[in-house]
Amino acid sequence: MITVSNLSINFDGQSLFKNVNLKFVAGNCYGVIGANGAGKSTFLRILSGDLEPSTGEVAIDPKTRMSVLKQDHYAYDEYPVLDAIVMGNPRLYEIIQQKEALYAKEDFSEEDGVLASELEGEFAEMGGWEIETDAARLLQGLGLSAELLSEPMASIGEKEKVKILLAQALFGQPDIILLDEPTNHLDVPSVQWLEEFLLDYPGTVIVVSHDRHFLNDVCTHIVDVDYTKIKIYVGNYDFWYESSQLMQRMIRDQNKKNEDKIKELQSFVQRFSANKSKSKQATSRRKLIDKLTVEEMPASSRRYPFVGFTMDREAGKEILAVEGISKTIDGVKVLDNISFRLNKGDKVAFVGENEIGITALFKILMEEMEPDEGSFKWGISTSQSYFPKDNTSYFEGCELSILHWLEQYSSDNTETYLRSFLGKMLFSGDDVNKQVSVLSGGEKVRCMLSRMMMFGSNVLLLDQPTNHLDLESITAVNNGLIDFKGNILFSSYDHQFIQTIANRIMEISPNGKLLDRMSTYEEFLEYKASQQM
Repeated sequence: MITVSNLSINFDGQSLFKNVNLKFVAGNCYGVIGANGAGKSTFLRILSGDLEPSTGEVAIDPKTRMSVLKQDHYAYDEYPVLDAIVMGNPRLYEIIQQKEALYAKEDFSEEDGVLASELEGEFAEMGGWEIETDAARLLQGLGLSAELLSEPMASIGEKEKVKILLAQALFGQPDIILLDEPTNHLDVPSVQWLEEFLLDYPGTVIVVSHDRHFLNDVCTHIVDVDYTKIKIYVGNYDFWYESSQLMQRMIRDQNKKNEDKIKELQSFVQRFSANKSKSKQATSRRKLIDKLTVEEMPASSRRYPFVGFTMDREAGKEILAVEGISKTIDGVKVLDNISFRLNKGDKVAFVGENEIGITALFKILMEEMEPDEGSFKWGISTSQSYFPKDNTSYFEGCELSILHWLEQYSSDNTETYLRSFLGKMLFSGDDVNKQVSVLSGGEKVRCMLSRMMMFGSNVLLLDQPTNHLDLESITAVNNGLIDFKGNILFSSYDHQFIQTIANRIMEISPNGKLLDRMSTYEEFLEYKASQQM
């Protein structure tokens, strides 16, 4: 158990959160959510002991072992992979070093023999004889070969290092696991394996993530960091989101009687807790929702931007024809004879590990890059808006304010209209006068989305649009693309984003080949799994 008492943290006189009192219990998985900058990662650093709070304390039983997902991918470059993983259990690694030092002594004394015997006993008790087997099992679960165990960390690629550090955090059955964005850069099978691992894990998990599907699958509770407060609510992310929206609607409606509010809330709780068929969580975890009382329902003060795309005109039947497009970049063929036709109304998700190939295809379709072979043709009635993965050229060195930057793309240049539009995207008051070159990653994404909304196009191309966004903005973009009546081509790693938007999945493999399926994302994953059996 972790007990947090009267916790607060201040930076430069500003409180991120204050008077926090919480308990984290074994057997539960807690998903930490909050707007960018709210203090999610800071809270995890305080729990891990890496950062001292301004007031209060974090109490953990001294016998309890906590494991933390490390963020420095180069911290273990001087070690082999096996050592880096075993370091996830510091005491076990210390015993190994002590044993090796003892047995290397030329003048091995009787006292050394006694110490060696004690170390061997502790080593065996901690599962030391199975470390290589356990480490290999973790690597294989994350899609890596056990042969990597003897390799030096310095020779390992960036994506592989991410998985090795995750294996380190999971190694040796820790009592508490703290994970900050564990699904970043993981492929789909690795995320699925991690979900299963955490569902079976008996200890306490506290995880920060922007992946709503992951939070829904593994979390028994949501920890909401919201305007200097941190509160725990029972249920997964969707339950938290829907109930918080319900509470907000009720708070805004001052004419409803309290009894009516309670009845609606109770009906909502009963309806949600009865929907057990869609959850992968164990029955014991699902029953936690049944214990929820009306008074414990969340009432978030968080704001959501408005993302909505309208078409100036509807496209005809001919949307896009792609014929035999190939492209080689830096000696690697990232697109190999890609051909497809886009049907009216198609919303296509481009998936797979070949990010360079997907980005190259989008750039070719927007005439920012020439194909080596092949051609494409847009329908005469189509118009396109593009969200590039790298937006640097739109902001670097630009001295314009947000207001004047957006003015370049608007047919209505009145300040009243632009301010009203930017207000919906959470730029209000003096925010609109900020220079665009100094904006955060999330603010730049909201600017790029605003720019796209100005064009009235009937075809949208979006390359990783949820990068840098908080959960509120991801939800807004998700809803906006669901509601859009035109065609969409987009890339994403967000499971729920893809599942709720796309009716067609195109996977570009590492060798540049195209797999095209008319299906939802989950149906596509089932198909892929069946092909590997």
